[in-house]
Amino acid sequence: MRLLTIEDEHDLASLIHAALTKVGFAVDTAGGLAEAQDHLAIARYEAIILDLSLIDGDGLTLLRRLRRAGNTVPVLILTARDAPDDRVAGLDEGADDYLIKPFHMAELISRIRALLRRPNAALGVQLELGNLSLDTIGRQTAVNGTTLPLSARETALLELLLRRQGIVVTREALEQNLYAFDTILGSNALEVLVHRLRRKLADAGAGATIHTIRGVGYLLGPSE
Repeated sequence: MRLLTIEDEHDLASLIHAALTKVGFAVDTAGGLAEAQDHLAIARYEAIILDLSLIDGDGLTLLRRLRRAGNTVPVLILTARDAPDDRVAGLDEGADDYLIKPFHMAELISRIRALLRRPNAALGVQLELGNLSLDTIGRQTAVNGTTLPLSARETALLELLLRRQGIVVTREALEQNLYAFDTILGSNALEVLVHRLRRKLADAGAGATIHTIRGVGYLLGPSE
């Protein structure tokens, strides 16, 4: 899943990026409103982490613009503004959560996951195909009830394919959801990731495998 962090404190933005990437999210970072608008015009995000006091304006301006355009992406405001009136203003403009700096990174991650568990959001379901299952909250994969150790990126790939099981997912769609803008990809990075996950599924005796649809993308379906 892909997140957007809008934060102009470079060191803090880097820490958030590292922490969220470590738990399996693809994270883009924007240092201001203009850069954020550029990202939003290109990519689709599952959630946004938004600072308010940005170098080129107030984050509420962007939030207001998103909501007026009908964009319902979950937004967590992350700011040093701790006055009750500031919190009320942010929530009234359409923010889904409000976290005051300084904060614990574990709490930020927990709150993002909570947003993604809301009705019609990305988390909170158990995805299954045959004897293969994925707990989207605990990020645990199992085959016949036995845990299958996967890396964060392998888990993210499996989740994308499980959510679209039986449907061909283009390589472009997979790359957009798995990798942030600043990720340097080799020409065969996705193929290597797919091959690694396919092998692990086969070795574990999963009744599902990743089928390559040449020239288009990949499909998760029953093993042949």
